[in-house]
Amino acid sequence: MEVNLELMSFIETIILPKYNDFDPAHSLVHVQRVIASSLVLARKLGADIDMVYAIAAYHDLGMSGPRAIHHVTGGKILAADKRLAKWFSPEQVKIMREAVEDHRASASHEPRSIYGKIVAEADRDLQPDIVFTRAIQFGLGHYSELGEEEQYTRFRNHVSEKYGNGGYLRLWIPNSPNEQYLKEVREIINDKTKLRGVFDKHYAKLKDQ
Repeated sequence: MEVNLELMSFIETIILPKYNDFDPAHSLVHVQRVIASSLVLARKLGADIDMVYAIAAYHDLGMSGPRAIHHVTGGKILAADKRLAKWFSPEQVKIMREAVEDHRASASHEPRSIYGKIVAEADRDLQPDIVFTRAIQFGLGHYSELGEEEQYTRFRNHVSEKYGNGGYLRLWIPNSPNEQYLKEVREIINDKTKLRGVFDKHYAKLKDQ
C-alpha cells in the first residue's frame, strides 16, 4: 500500500512546512517521524493508508494556537480544509478529525477509532533519547527564562508525570515497539542519577541551539 502521490505532493508542499513555525519539540522532524511510524502501523493493521498519512500530517497543526487545546484546534483545521475533499469523503474527514482530536497523550478517553489509536501511538515516539530530548527542547523553547537547575526541575517533573509509573501516558496498540521503549524510559526515570546524567548530556547540546 502506497500513499496517493498527488495527496503526498499537497501535504509535503503545503502542510508540512507549517511545522517550521513551531517549537523544536513539535517541529518538522517530529511530524515526519510521526508520519513514518503511522504508516508502519497502518500497513500492519490494514488501515486506509491515505487517511493515516493525512491524519499524521495534520495532527499538530493546532500548535499554531494554545498548546492546551492544540488537539481540538488541529481537528478543526483538518475538518475545515476543503482541499481534502479531493481525496476523502465527508465521513472519512469526520473520522480523521476525531483521530487528530484523540491523539493527545493526556486525553482522558480511548481514541474513537483505529485511526486515532494509530496516530496517538506514533506520536508517543518513545525511544528514550527522543523522549528526553523533546522534553528539554520544550522547556528551552517555552521557558527560556529558567536557569539550568530550574530547567532540570521542570524536566524531571514533566517526564515523571507523563512517562513514569502511574503517569498519564497511555498506549493503545498492544505489542507495539513503544511498550519496550516505555520500560526503558521508566528505568531511567526511576534512577535519579541516570536521569540527571541524561539531562546534563542533552542539555549541554541543546542550550545554545
